[in-house]
Amino acid sequence: MSSGWFSTLRLRQRPPGPVMDPVFPPPRIRAGDVVAGVAVALVLIPQSLAYAEIAGLPAYVGLFAAALPPVAAAIVASSPYLQTGPVAMTALLTYGALKPLATPGTGEYIALAALLALVVGIVRVIIGLVGAGVISYFMSRPVVVGFTSGAAILIVASQIPTLFGAAPPDGKILYRAGWALGNPDTWDWPSIVLALVAALVIEIGRRIDPRVPGILIAVGIGLVYGSVADFAGPAVADVPAGLPPFSLALPWSSLLDLLLPGVVIALVGFAEASAISRTYATQDRASWDANREFVSQGLANLASGVSGGFPVGGSFSRSSINKASGAKTRWSGAITGLAVLAFLPIAGILEPLPRSVLA
Repeated sequence: MSSGWFSTLRLRQRPPGPVMDPVFPPPRIRAGDVVAGVAVALVLIPQSLAYAEIAGLPAYVGLFAAALPPVAAAIVASSPYLQTGPVAMTALLTYGALKPLATPGTGEYIALAALLALVVGIVRVIIGLVGAGVISYFMSRPVVVGFTSGAAILIVASQIPTLFGAAPPDGKILYRAGWALGNPDTWDWPSIVLALVAALVIEIGRRIDPRVPGILIAVGIGLVYGSVADFAGPAVADVPAGLPPFSLALPWSSLLDLLLPGVVIALVGFAEASAISRTYATQDRASWDANREFVSQGLANLASGVSGGFPVGGSFSRSSINKASGAKTRWSGAITGLAVLAFLPIAGILEPLPRSVLA
């Protein structure tokens, strides 16, 4: 790597193998990157809607967090396979950080989510620039597995009311899930059937081949049903068409309240990106630079913050699809983001989508 501030973005210890492409000059884009990037975008679009709802945000905000962040991450990413954007764990951490400060789904809550993304981005960029990426190796596997398991339980619980089409009173995640399960008279049966069909389609797609866009097919079924049938259950509803709203008019007075949550998300959320990148680097006997990846993930969150999104991270499922689809360089992530960006002007077609499909 050339001298300068980017020279700090390296770890002293590397796995054995050839050195990965440096930041400059950037690697040439390959045909496989284009194919893989578009394939991932087809999965990311519906996933981003679902993860936004986990974060307590309107579904369309997920599209903003899925457009520019992958492009920004690709500029300095170390792993050629890591796909950046909305992820379940970071979405849940976002919900936990913002729920005490504002009512989920409101304009204030949306603005706080964007500001939180900026905080996460700044923290990660600083960690990478000072060469402290080695801390990613200090996250023990038992701690990460335990935290992930707990997060999985809360994520499932958070989606139970939506899956059943119920509207429980305000409260903690587990309370709302328990209320929805204990009040079957509030269930919307078409929503439940659609959710089961979606789960079945996704599972069948996974069993056939990881590259089969089961999520996209499930969303397509939901859209068709929501459009042609007299579906009365909760739907995605308002999805503004057009480019993300670029703005720094955020609730800066709440910055101090977001500092600690931002640091926690920056560190804990990076465990997922670290695990993905290290796993693939070991498989390919290639090097991986934690400092560069911290900066990459930081830039992604900065892009999300200024474009109306929320904190983002690295995705296990989408990175797997990316590699299986033939990605060769980090530019596959940029292709994914550009594909989502191209979709935004017609995003309104998602409005009839039943929310139970996303759940």
